[in-house]
Amino acid sequence: MGKARNWNPEDAEKMLRQSMKWRKQWEVDGALKEWSPPEVVRLYHPSGTSGYDKNGAPVLVVPFAGLDIVGLLHSTSRQALIRTTIQILEKNMAMAAETGANQVVVIFDVEGFNLRQYAWRPAPRVFSIAFNVVKKFLNEYTLGKIQLFKSDKKKWLPVVSSNISPENLPKHYGGSLVDPDGNPKYTTKKMVPKKEFISTVIKKGDRLTLDFIVAEEGCFLRWDFRTEGHDIRFGVTLKDEEGIESPAVRHRRVAAHQIDESGVLACQAPAIYTVTFDNSYSLLRSKKIHYSVYITLPLSKLNILPTDAELNNSSPENEQYEAGSSGTNSETSAVLPVH
Repeated sequence: MGKARNWNPEDAEKMLRQSMKWRKQWEVDGALKEWSPPEVVRLYHPSGTSGYDKNGAPVLVVPFAGLDIVGLLHSTSRQALIRTTIQILEKNMAMAAETGANQVVVIFDVEGFNLRQYAWRPAPRVFSIAFNVVKKFLNEYTLGKIQLFKSDKKKWLPVVSSNISPENLPKHYGGSLVDPDGNPKYTTKKMVPKKEFISTVIKKGDRLTLDFIVAEEGCFLRWDFRTEGHDIRFGVTLKDEEGIESPAVRHRRVAAHQIDESGVLACQAPAIYTVTFDNSYSLLRSKKIHYSVYITLPLSKLNILPTDAELNNSSPENEQYEAGSSGTNSETSAVLPVH
């Protein structure tokens, strides 16, 4: 705590108390130790420990580009994902304590990651502003533990190899570990299965419409869908409280059979939003579609920390909205190859 707060005793004490409160709220030292993640999270959360670095720190590899986050968020709760992340970090910190390293090396691999399937309205300049925003809230000690690299292997490979021996690193990152099937990334890229979505067939010349009533400000309309074999026309229409209709998302044909189509739309209230999957232009082919579309809770009701009711009485697996990630009381080094 002292290092993380530049040896300021007041700040270090505040950080310690906040950490203790957070751990109590998430039952990190209690019920969480016996908690088991839902099957969909166990099967499709792509992260794992490949070994140790030369100082004894566990090496945690997170192939972010292979993470079907949209599918996971539509198939389980935010609580389950947060709890799973905490369990993974706690397990690795326990391994680090056994070797005396007291830290973890995390390799976030975002090779091949793009935002094509995430259609935000309005579209954010994610990679151009994200880190510049985040680093303003980090002190020099924390920033010093983060290294960012572009996709040029000549840049990041020497850094990774200098601290991690080949037998503790997947072949894709300069090591010698491979999957039984020969996969050099030492992992299998998995997508959440289509059975977790609603499936239907839109007949030739027909369309599917879904109406959503938005009564409160701060809600978002979220969608994710994929088709089998052919494209589909998609769009969203808004009807305000005066009954006036206007396009919220322009109707257009999308190649959802080639890449998942996902998006988020900030909603006004009160209003009715109509989501349309339109196959009226196709006179010869019916289209099979797998989709998940819903309205989130208002932002004012979203909280990353669980309430007392959530901790004591409710089942968090029933939640349908997402939240950000959580932290842990640890020292973590990170190596992040990025485009």
